[in-house]
Amino acid sequence: MLPQVIGGVAVAGLATVAGFHTMWPTSQVYGRTFTGLKPGSRMLALTFDDGPNDPYTQQMMDVLARHGVKATFFLIGRFVQQRPEIARALVEAGHVIGIHTWDHPNLIFASSTEVRRQLRQTQQAIFDVTGVEAELFRPPFGGRRPASLRIARACGLQTVMWNVTCYDWKAESADEIVKHAERQIRGGNVILLHDGEYHRIGVDRSRSVAASDRILARYKGEGYKFVTIPEMMERQQQLAVGN
Repeated sequence: MLPQVIGGVAVAGLATVAGFHTMWPTSQVYGRTFTGLKPGSRMLALTFDDGPNDPYTQQMMDVLARHGVKATFFLIGRFVQQRPEIARALVEAGHVIGIHTWDHPNLIFASSTEVRRQLRQTQQAIFDVTGVEAELFRPPFGGRRPASLRIARACGLQTVMWNVTCYDWKAESADEIVKHAERQIRGGNVILLHDGEYHRIGVDRSRSVAASDRILARYKGEGYKFVTIPEMMERQQQLAVGN
């Protein structure tokens, strides 16, 4: 009986470890993803999930414009279909847009067929509305497994995670969001924020807007440069070859 108990505990432990790596944003166990540069870089990248969201995506764009910064927005396909003018405005303002699936399922529980549909349908919606062939993908909740990452690559997508979590989806104030960011930023970071919420359009993201304004003001004042994900990826490639 004891060996069976020990075996059961071991299996449970392995399952826990496996589950951790499907969701932990910086884990590379199930496949390579982009999570930023090494600490000490003077680059930072703001990323926003779950839009387009009226009116807060536009408010976020206004904040970014005041600071002269471009960011990366990971869009939900069904919201692109519902608010095409916001998706077009993001592109016209020079921001980078990527895919956050069609309706935000946790892909660790999705079949390969469903993962492919989620990505292809969102790619098509973005292209139809903006003319942009999206090349970046962020899995909802950060959930991924080897199969979903392989499908993303087959769709021509690079998977982008993050290494600063601002917890803005549950924060009660902009102060709380900013404090989460300050505790984690070390340079070279991909910062996770939200301009929308995956259940519906119209969810209040005013705290995220205010916090983004303060993060931009502080770290620009300290000499950091805010860049898009493709710009940060390009810098990573330059560093890899010694430039």
